[in-house]
Amino acid sequence: VQLQASGGGLVQAGGSLRLSCEVSGSIFSINVMGWYRQAPGKQRELVAGMDSRGTTNYADDVKGRFTISRDAAKNTVHLQMNSLRPEDTAAYYCKIRAYADFRWADYWGQGTQVTVSS
Repeated sequence: VQLQASGGGLVQAGGSLRLSCEVSGSIFSINVMGWYRQAPGKQRELVAGMDSRGTTNYADDVKGRFTISRDAAKNTVHLQMNSLRPEDTAAYYCKIRAYADFRWADYWGQGTQVTVSS
């Protein structure tokens, strides 16, 4: 199972970015998909998640600004980030909980850097 994240970059405050995470491999089922972020010197934190029914949850400080979505046909999860703030600067990671190789497990993508300038 491999997760390939993309879409990070440098943007001014107030701008937008769209992150994508493409999932590949022999996966029987995906239960949860999510985006996390980790700023220097801080713990990795959940930004947004979506379960298999499409129920979403967001960190309080991104509600109304970020939107997680899933393209099931392409096995891709997106994170649309609007009204970006300097405090959103972090490495962003996608994660899935999936059934593969006869077991449920968490799989992580590599980070994609988001830098928001003031």
